[in-house]
Amino acid sequence: MLELLAILAAVAAALIVVNFGGSERRVEQEIQHLYTVEDPQFVRAMAMLLGPTIVQGNQVRELINGDRIFPAMLEAIRGARKTVLFETFIYWSGDIGTEFAEALSERAKAGVKVHVLLDWVGSTKVDRELVHRMRDAGVEVRMFHPLRWYNLGRMNNRTHRKLLIVDGRIGFTGGVGIAPQWCGDAQDPDHWRDSHFRVEGPVVAQMQSVMLSNWSRTTGCVLHGQGYFPALEPAGDMPAQMFHSSPADGSESMLMMMLLGITAAVRSIDIASAYFVPDEVALKSLRSAVERGARVRVITPGKHTDQDTVRHASRGLWGPLLEAGVEMYEYQPTMLHCKMMIVDGLLTSVGSTNFDPRSFHLNDEANLNVYDATFARRMTEVFEQDLEKSRRITLQEWQNRPARQKLRERMSTWLKPLL
Repeated sequence: MLELLAILAAVAAALIVVNFGGSERRVEQEIQHLYTVEDPQFVRAMAMLLGPTIVQGNQVRELINGDRIFPAMLEAIRGARKTVLFETFIYWSGDIGTEFAEALSERAKAGVKVHVLLDWVGSTKVDRELVHRMRDAGVEVRMFHPLRWYNLGRMNNRTHRKLLIVDGRIGFTGGVGIAPQWCGDAQDPDHWRDSHFRVEGPVVAQMQSVMLSNWSRTTGCVLHGQGYFPALEPAGDMPAQMFHSSPADGSESMLMMMLLGITAAVRSIDIASAYFVPDEVALKSLRSAVERGARVRVITPGKHTDQDTVRHASRGLWGPLLEAGVEMYEYQPTMLHCKMMIVDGLLTSVGSTNFDPRSFHLNDEANLNVYDATFARRMTEVFEQDLEKSRRITLQEWQNRPARQKLRERMSTWLKPLL
């Protein structure tokens, strides 16, 4: 019996190490500031050192909150003629889940090839009857890393991506899941604040490629052809790239991308993050940006959050940032679920990635990087509208917080690698 218990303990320990150990490659040193975001070398680094090619001719339109996000997504699905690919972390039961299922099912019955990839953990609250109805209609629904003996070493690797691509021509990405709290217009604590983005142009092919990488890993099937990768004409004038990361790639490319953007900043960095838990290198990079003269503003959730431990771990790290002059804000009306970074009024990065260890080391993530001053200006306006509904936390207030709160924050920061 003791021998069996020892074996089980060893197996459990091994699974913990495998699931939380992260990738082999670690960013341990602050990246040296060599150029600004306007320098062509920055663009070359973002494209060649880290990610896919930056392609011209795109149009990106912001969608603010569920009242604008869901109708746009559903309209695109209902207009599909050849293919629909949909990958999401959260898909729950409720009216909006049913509406998406009906739209996807109707298109499948009409002969459109519909492929849906749901994260097994994130979709635990979906009515399985809803999934069966989609499958019966011809929708190919698959689960990412379901609970199977051969997946035990990857159980903590979830797909956190939010991708919808229709006919290979229209793409959507951002922060929303398919659940009731994303409906409405952030009008109360039961309806969250979030952003999503409708994309047209050559970068949609990159979005399709990111989605299909996880589809092929999950199903063993490679989807290709005209219906998935049509020839794409320019739809606007925005340069963009679809950046992605995954522990399966053995890298921390999303963290490196964020750090490279921060390191290039000389004027401003605006970050909105549902879960903001920077590591030591990120903390140093943000402080260095302030020292170079950049204004750094960060909005995180306030008391309305679905992850209290993450909030406490985040607040426990704010001291060095506040001392350096970083402006920290907490959004007040409801849960802020946005994920956005704007650097020097030129680079805007939006998508599924939070500024935390889980997004940087454990999840599959996808961010759209847009290199356009007009789009950055528009998103800065959105950021500042959220800022008006946020409360700034000063260094003095942070230092004078109750001892009990300090203790809770310190204990929460011990869990930082797991958050």
